[in-house]
Amino acid sequence: MSRIAATFAALKKEGRAAFVPFVTGGDPDFETSFAILSKLPAAGADIIELGIPFSDPMADGPTNQASYLRALAAGMTLIKLLDLVRRFRKADTRTPVVLMGAYNPIHAYGTARFMKDAAEAGVDGLLVVDVPAEEDEVLRLPAAAHEIDIIRFLAPTTDAERLKVVLDGASGYLYYASVAGITGVKSYDEAAVRKALATIKAQTRLPCVVGFGIKTPEQAGDIARFADGAVVGSSIVAKVEAGAGTKAADLVGDVIEFCAALAKSVHAAKRESVLG
Repeated sequence: MSRIAATFAALKKEGRAAFVPFVTGGDPDFETSFAILSKLPAAGADIIELGIPFSDPMADGPTNQASYLRALAAGMTLIKLLDLVRRFRKADTRTPVVLMGAYNPIHAYGTARFMKDAAEAGVDGLLVVDVPAEEDEVLRLPAAAHEIDIIRFLAPTTDAERLKVVLDGASGYLYYASVAGITGVKSYDEAAVRKALATIKAQTRLPCVVGFGIKTPEQAGDIARFADGAVVGSSIVAKVEAGAGTKAADLVGDVIEFCAALAKSVHAAKRESVLG
């Protein structure tokens, strides 16, 4: 059983949702990024989404875009990102790590070579924002050879026919973007998200986490009542940005304290079924 499948199976037995923090690899620099990454599991992270720095991201708002630029300016590369995961795995062999970003850096690296190296580093899944389900065979085939999940996005604009396409070949979990557009800008509509998840869950057994528009512990807890996980990204990345220029230990402490508050809210949420 993969780390992702094992995590969701354990969470189901415990009757709670996953807390899934997103942080950008190498932001604001390699060592500080590693310090944050290494402390996330103890702060309550069930799965970690690690952003791939790229100069021209598509789905990310200004907060995450700025984090990519900070990481790139500090010398972050895809090779170093895998080194970050490899170093993380020396102490943590349980927490799933999912890389999220655009296809361009992976293509430039060499897709087959990347999947091999990512698996060896300890990566469990990929969220590639600019390769639609109809075209992700270029990712899925080499990923499957190395037991890496290609996780697919769903959005408020996903209709019934599109849902069938996305579910065909999906693995790991599904990521429902609760608002259309880019990250970190709008807030979600709970009634609309509930309705969408009911439609999705009626057609698949894959876990479905919700991201985009979740900014506070209270919002994360609300989502955790009916989703399989709550993804929080831009507000965590904003904590990193706010700590720029301060001592690394203070920055890391502020980020981890915020993540612990998010995790506590998610894990305390009383579960409800979206299927009635």
